[in-house]
Amino acid sequence: MTSPLLSLLAVLVSGMAFGFGLALSTMVQPEVVLSFLRWQDAGLMLVMGGALAVTAPVYHWAPRLWPRPLWGASFGRHVATLDRDTLVGAAIFGIGWGVCGVCPGPAIAGLGTGNLDLLWALGGMLAGAWLHGRTARVPPAPASLVA
Repeated sequence: MTSPLLSLLAVLVSGMAFGFGLALSTMVQPEVVLSFLRWQDAGLMLVMGGALAVTAPVYHWAPRLWPRPLWGASFGRHVATLDRDTLVGAAIFGIGWGVCGVCPGPAIAGLGTGNLDLLWALGGMLAGAWLHGRTARVPPAPASLVA
């Protein structure tokens, strides 16, 4: 079992690498994202392709090479369902992304570059998450988790 401090340190270092990469690739600038969405700049596609080229093999091979994650009990799986809520949520997210050019990760990383206007986008994201939390239907617990 690993210590919580070591796990937090791993999350901090990973977050720093993520934020630095976003800032270095200029993906923390809404103008860059909006120019991608208008088909004027393919930079975001290159950044996403680079991330996918690194991440996909790791997600594929890590469970085969190691008995458990470095900081966790086991490799987990989340079975995603394509339902009405997923489609509506994706559409709302896409509209918000298209209007402001900001995703949550780049918005937080962009604050580190001094772009305090991103606080408006983050405030909207927090308000939307809060509203969803207040209005969401709570699905029943799976039978295996019921005591």
